Amino acid sequence: MTKRRLFLLKILIVIMLLSIVWRLYNMQVINGEGYKNLSNQRVSANIVEKAPRGEITDRNGKALVTNRRGYSLRLQKTGMSDDDFNAMLLRLFNILDGEGYQLSDTLPISAEAPYEFIFSGKEEEKKWFSDNSLKVGMTADDVLNYYKERYNAEKIPENELRRLIGMRYDIRKSGFSINSSYILASDVPISVVSKVKERGDEFQGISVTQDYFREYTSGKLAAHILGRVGKIYKEEYAELKEKGYSISDVVGKQGIEKICESYLRGENGTKSAFYGKDKELLKGETEREAVPGDYVVLTIDSELQRVAEESLERNIKQIAAAGAADGRGKRGEDAKAGAAVVIDVNTGEILASATYPSYSPETFSADYESLSEDDAKPLWNRAISGTYTPGSTFKPLTAIAALSTGAITANEQITCEGVYKFYEDYQPKCWIWSEQHLTHGPLNVSQAIVESCNYFFYETGRRTGIDAISEYAKKFGLGEKTGIELAEEIKGNVSSPEYKKTLYKDEKEKRWVAGDTIQTAIGQSYSAFTPLSLANYVATIANGGNRYKAHIIKSVRSAKDGAVVYEEKPIVIENVNVSEDILKTVKNGMLGVTDEGSAKQIFEGYPINVGGKTGTAQISKKSSNNALFVSFAPFDKPEIAVAVIIEHGYRGANAAYVARDIFDEYFGLNRSAENQQNTEISTENTALLP
Repeated sequence: MTKRRLFLLKILIVIMLLSIVWRLYNMQVINGEGYKNLSNQRVSANIVEKAPRGEITDRNGKALVTNRRGYSLRLQKTGMSDDDFNAMLLRLFNILDGEGYQLSDTLPISAEAPYEFIFSGKEEEKKWFSDNSLKVGMTADDVLNYYKERYNAEKIPENELRRLIGMRYDIRKSGFSINSSYILASDVPISVVSKVKERGDEFQGISVTQDYFREYTSGKLAAHILGRVGKIYKEEYAELKEKGYSISDVVGKQGIEKICESYLRGENGTKSAFYGKDKELLKGETEREAVPGDYVVLTIDSELQRVAEESLERNIKQIAAAGAADGRGKRGEDAKAGAAVVIDVNTGEILASATYPSYSPETFSADYESLSEDDAKPLWNRAISGTYTPGSTFKPLTAIAALSTGAITANEQITCEGVYKFYEDYQPKCWIWSEQHLTHGPLNVSQAIVESCNYFFYETGRRTGIDAISEYAKKFGLGEKTGIELAEEIKGNVSSPEYKKTLYKDEKEKRWVAGDTIQTAIGQSYSAFTPLSLANYVATIANGGNRYKAHIIKSVRSAKDGAVVYEEKPIVIENVNVSEDILKTVKNGMLGVTDEGSAKQIFEGYPINVGGKTGTAQISKKSSNNALFVSFAPFDKPEIAVAVIIEHGYRGANAAYVARDIFDEYFGLNRSAENQQNTEISTENTALLP
């Protein structure tokens, strides 16, 4: 019985071997040519199905950033020689040029001769040379010649050389390899797709893929807040690959796109597919569906944001035109930039954050060179990264510190004599003495805020002392970060003996002197704050002493069902221990600024009472003063605070026009003929009027 089973087993093995031999013979001899052709036609591939990024909306659900489908030209690694590869890129350039598509790259060298480096500073330059194993001190021409030799591009026409080197530099920087493709051109028009496909034999390794692209529904609106996405580069990939990213992914680079990357990203799917012999990516089976990213709801109101941005631009241009027409110099003709911030005084929510000039996130890459070379720095988020001497907008803080420490009382009067003569060796003047050879006479603290009397605050600052002024400035968040989620926020600084020591090397220059204290009291000296921190400081005054953490993300919601994934709640960072009577005294002074002081012209007859303070900060003898205005409304039951800065805006009241436009929009006021009056920027007021 055992021998019989063994015999049958042997027969079975022989049959199986004969079957395998026949199968191989059939594949390799009888049908070998057919299988060879099929193999050439189909190369299997595992394709990642990109998940669409989550949308970004304003507080009312209006979409600010969405997605759309488009085409990309993707390069796979081949065995082409440098000469063939370079020639293929030139053919591609020719097609893209013919269809009006503009390529961009990250090589920090100008696009045209004479070639120059494009760096934001020495540190960036030093790091770039180090990262690329180049010798510091090489000229832009030296670098181009180095890459010309490296990429065997000696035969490339001069007018195409810079562009070709830039493309090959980006390809190398991306970590391009057999396993990592590179997107040569993204979001290309269908006409480009057609021509590349028609001439497929000329573009070895290039395939057309469909991708999602970010669409900024309102153009430049809130560009500095929303941020942008971009390619992952080799320096980033080492960290990001641990989080499941591929080298061909895009990632948030700035703003909300960066801060909320983990929510917006989504989960990629996978698809088994194959390439035809013409390199076209053919359909296959979906193995795992892509999951869209969650959507982010911001605290901003897009209409209020639009009004703030448009008003900034319009008023800055009017100031510059009026200053130029005046012809006397340093009267606003050099105004070309500014920022405005609107914050909810009872929650810390940022309702608008405008910076002028701005840029378009959609065309950032194509515009990068011109944007980076623009003296007005449109890429700079001035609202949270710009720090400015506060000028007289700091005087309410000095008043709070003085009243809280007992240095002065609410009803005490100090007589302005024009020239402050307490010190023999330093006798600064009140602005009204400098400009009109007049004095303000006797004033209490509320009146001093209305008149913005420097003499009053010199004396008040001397009595209060720098320690108390610095302490209260910190309590109100000046010289501190507000807590906004955006990574670009700058802390700013409060003028103090400790801070002054960091600015100088010479021991004599480091020494704090009495003049530093009284200049700090009027908002000069070494203090510098962001527009956002100024808005939050005024919000803290307006709401009775609660300093909220500023925030711009309201919630994150699931793309699947709209469920709340994350929600930001109001957070009080500090409850400032200042009496209600002191805050009332200071706020009454701020009401007087708009009723009878330097902002009367702008708010006369305004249907809502506004508390405010103008500021005119001296920058240099060669330029116009900066214009600042901080405010809150309604006066009796505050809802919002607004801070506006116009660089070289000449006088503080000029910034108040922007604030009024913001109040008009927020409170839904119709612009009657009465509200429209006195909107023209004037150069007749004194240059130092606070």
